[in-house]
Amino acid sequence: MPLTPHIEKHFEASALVRDIVIGMADGLTVPFALAAGLTGALDASKLIVVAGLAEITAGSIAMGLGGYLAARNDAEHYANERAREEREIVERKEDEQHEVREILESYGVSGEHTGHILAAFETKPKTWVDWMMRFELGLEEPDPRRAVYSAVTIAASYIVGGLIPLGPYMLTPHSTVALRYSVAATVIALAIFGYVKGRFTGSSPLKSAFRTTIIGGLAAGTAFLIARLIRP
Repeated sequence: MPLTPHIEKHFEASALVRDIVIGMADGLTVPFALAAGLTGALDASKLIVVAGLAEITAGSIAMGLGGYLAARNDAEHYANERAREEREIVERKEDEQHEVREILESYGVSGEHTGHILAAFETKPKTWVDWMMRFELGLEEPDPRRAVYSAVTIAASYIVGGLIPLGPYMLTPHSTVALRYSVAATVIALAIFGYVKGRFTGSSPLKSAFRTTIIGGLAAGTAFLIARLIRP
């Protein structure tokens, strides 16, 4: 009787989704707050659009740069820790062997099995360092292209998110009318975004949509109230 191959499906794009969430969430809330806060003070939608586009441009650059620097920092941290581990398995071999035993014992591996593993590690120093990086420090080697990808993804997501609440102001000359459509567009976008995020991450899409809408709505509403309070 033929065996059906066992294929496991695991989500492997958590970093990408995280970047999209960061960019999209800020893109939906900050430009909305700016446009909504200016509504009433400025009746002409054209001026609000100009201000909104300026904010989206500056915000996407700042967010993208932040993502780039964060990813670069992760890469540098990994490289520094790896260099330290490479020195320690030479200069402090006994201490490193003790650490290996402790980690293996925490997984229920001990006795002669530990000895065999240590002997294999001594013949393959690179494998030993790889193992220590993962099981002692909990670090995975970052993709060298991660910094650029993160910057582009966050910036692009911010732009897409920012254009949604700003779109109604581009379509109607009256800011008070545009505000109503902007609120509706932002709420719908948050719900769709949360639903899609739930599908990709494996959580309940409906719960994710509800949670994203509530949290995003509260953030946007708070930012809007602050903008209204401090506007001239």
